[in-house]
Amino acid sequence: MNWIYFAIAGSIAQLVDGALGMGFGLTSSTLLLTLGASAAVASAAVHAAEIGTTLVSGVSHWHAENIDKKVLVRLAIPGGIGALLGATFLSSIDLSSSKIFISTLLLFMGFLLLYRNLFSTTFQMSSDLQNNPKFLRFLGFSGGFVDASGGGGWGPIVTPTLMTTSSMEPRKIIGTVSASEFIVAVSASIGFLLNINKLDINWSIVGGLALGGALMAPIAAKLVAKLPRRPLAILVGVAIIVINGVRIIQG
Repeated sequence: MNWIYFAIAGSIAQLVDGALGMGFGLTSSTLLLTLGASAAVASAAVHAAEIGTTLVSGVSHWHAENIDKKVLVRLAIPGGIGALLGATFLSSIDLSSSKIFISTLLLFMGFLLLYRNLFSTTFQMSSDLQNNPKFLRFLGFSGGFVDASGGGGWGPIVTPTLMTTSSMEPRKIIGTVSASEFIVAVSASIGFLLNINKLDINWSIVGGLALGGALMAPIAAKLVAKLPRRPLAILVGVAIIVINGVRIIQG
């Protein structure tokens, strides 16, 4: 495939991520599957591209003092372990089965994204929740595993969960989750590289996706305050549900 298609996919995914604070992996994985990439290749390409985008994002949030270092460590380490295992799992299952698996997982994530934005809640648990090691380790591991095995999901799982179960400042949640995603992306990429003999990766996918995301990143940062967050999230959620629903029906 022409790398330009993947550059466009990366641009669209980064625009969504910049507006919602999440969704690069979820959106780009869906687009790559639609363009014909296999499940494992799509996830491997997304995470390789995310190494650069999450590094830039993490450094930016660090300079802006949007990061809680304690929460970062407690999320990132188990998140990296989960991502490594998730990448190994996806690389090991039969490709015909992985197509249905990843589409089903993305379908679920689409419903979750839609639900989070249709039915917002102001409920919050104890302000000490973000300092609960066991909770953060479980959340990080689960988010990392789902993210790597499904091609995306770290942001849609971890960010809303912390938003609705803790009293952390929203900017600190977004910054901390974004910075910790760098570790998740690196760990997932290592997992795919360890199983490189099982994958047929077209590196033009990785390059195109990374290029498109990098070019769109500064534009997305400027548009984030202007784009309507909730309607866009609902639109993206519906699109992901429809696309992956059709893929599951078609088998």
